[in-house]
Amino acid sequence: MSTNDGAGRISRTDDAILKLKAMITDGELPAGSRLPREADLAARLGLSRNSLREAIRALAMLRILDVRQGDGTYVTSLEPTLLLDTMGFVVDFQQEDSVLHFFEVRRILEPAATAMATHRITDEKLAVLEETLALGGPDASVETLVQQDILFHQTIADASGNPVLRALISGLSAPTLRARIWRGYDDTDARARTVAEHRQIFDALVAGQADVACACATVHIAGVEGFVRRAMAAGTAGA
Repeated sequence: MSTNDGAGRISRTDDAILKLKAMITDGELPAGSRLPREADLAARLGLSRNSLREAIRALAMLRILDVRQGDGTYVTSLEPTLLLDTMGFVVDFQQEDSVLHFFEVRRILEPAATAMATHRITDEKLAVLEETLALGGPDASVETLVQQDILFHQTIADASGNPVLRALISGLSAPTLRARIWRGYDDTDARARTVAEHRQIFDALVAGQADVACACATVHIAGVEGFVRRAMAAGTAGA
């Protein structure tokens, strides 16, 4: 898939997310409500069913929507103000460089949290991290890969033992989610690289090597940040 194809797909998904966001924040879909049937909702919003599905997947990753197999999709119990904050990631990726600022902060905070987690992580959380490594196999979808990435980083933030740091890192996840999805579609090596880098972080945590875990986390986050910078530069050059 070319960069333009990836950008087009993301743009259509953005449109779907914005329309769902409006329905939620305007109170048309209050907390706990069930989304209309997919075909009806797509027609009502003027969206393709594929774009609507991708938007629902993205919002489900952020726990804004709850997809219940065999029952339907529901709006979670998040307060409207939290929904607004969480969905700040839909700012146009091509026109705004604010996403880079979020990555810069992630690159500062997450390695520190990873180092702290080295001495505090429990066997249970190590088991969760190990399970996520299996989710990013060669046959995994981009959505599964991103879900694995989110769970991996959230688990380490939890293991840091610092609730303030955990909350800050959680808040940084949403604004960078879109770039991570884009990278998954556009960078054919992203899946293998992500799993390998997660494995390096995991091994350092198991070994209790705080400095190594910190360095691996820095390299990992900087890799995605570098992709975003290159993609934005290419878009600017072609404008």
